[in-house]
Amino acid sequence: MKNLPLSYIEISNKNLIHNIKVLKLVAKKGTKFSVAVKGNAYGHGQNEIVKILDPLVNYFQVDSVSELELLRKISTKKAFVLGYIQKIDLTQAIKLGCILSVFSIQELKEVEKIAKKFKIIQEIHIPFDAYLGREGFLLAELLKLFLEIKKCRNIKLSGMYAHFANIEDTTNFSHAQKQIKEFEKALKLAENFNFKNLQTHISATSGLLAYEKGYGIHPIIRLGIGVYGMWPSEHLRSIYKNKFNLKPVLTWKTKIAQIKILPKGNTIGYGLTYKTKKKTRVAIIPQGYADGFDRGFSNNGVVLIGGRRCKILGRVMMNMFVVDINHLKKAQEEDEVVIIGIQGKEEITAEENADHINTINYEITTRISALLPRVVI
Repeated sequence: MKNLPLSYIEISNKNLIHNIKVLKLVAKKGTKFSVAVKGNAYGHGQNEIVKILDPLVNYFQVDSVSELELLRKISTKKAFVLGYIQKIDLTQAIKLGCILSVFSIQELKEVEKIAKKFKIIQEIHIPFDAYLGREGFLLAELLKLFLEIKKCRNIKLSGMYAHFANIEDTTNFSHAQKQIKEFEKALKLAENFNFKNLQTHISATSGLLAYEKGYGIHPIIRLGIGVYGMWPSEHLRSIYKNKFNLKPVLTWKTKIAQIKILPKGNTIGYGLTYKTKKKTRVAIIPQGYADGFDRGFSNNGVVLIGGRRCKILGRVMMNMFVVDINHLKKAQEEDEVVIIGIQGKEEITAEENADHINTINYEITTRISALLPRVVI
């Protein structure tokens, strides 16, 4: 590939399609799939991912009006906006066309007012808080909500949804079971109000693998992390390891900016956190925490150069960090550097990087700067 930028995110078309296809095979035939492309598609590049998956999914899922605006530049696919939309932005969201999530009766009334003005029927899905303790209506609040929805002539309640709190930990299903029972109570109440044939959903990737499987319990599954080739937990990976593989979609690449030899006793970077123990050949890597490479990798991470691991020395800075290449005698300036991905026989995964700084694989990829170009191969 010619004319590539200095630093960029490489997206594998092939791996992305592989992941969506194998995950679909786990579900019952006829299940509808929504893919979460919020958070810049977990750092992979929202519309780069949308272009590839548009013919393969039923819905896309975003969090905000700005993400919906971006989506509408290239796709007319049905889209859930599951994040909170402030009053001033509701008109724009409705104009763009979406399935809205409603957070309060006050917001419901505002949606009704706007939909009536446009002479349309606005589709909504109700978030239900089934022991997650986050957004959504509690069971005791649904009676009043349903009564208000019945008054609305320009709103159609077409679905209800909830979120699992820890279903990826399938060694203990007790809380998930409690959530399932609570969600079932909410759906029964909706049925009593004659809200029938609702498009319900509770499962993301982990829920598909641990709960839905081939049973078809709910008509929609919201796929997220699995589509991008990352597992919700090591436990689920171990369960499915003999059935299929998920393939990482993202590779983070840059180049060596400078090579130098530092004398013994030379400090590296801000804060003087590393001092060379001997004469050391180092490479300057032109990425940093402004690009989403966490400062926690200071003296605590590796990159790949020439198919070999190179330790980070000193602090990660805003736009650069330093690595030890004493063992790479042939390394040259502008040689390829892989921060996440495969080079030769070595690989650095999002999971490995997450372990280094005590976080999750989602965060590692999602925090990659949207300013870095996404290049689809």
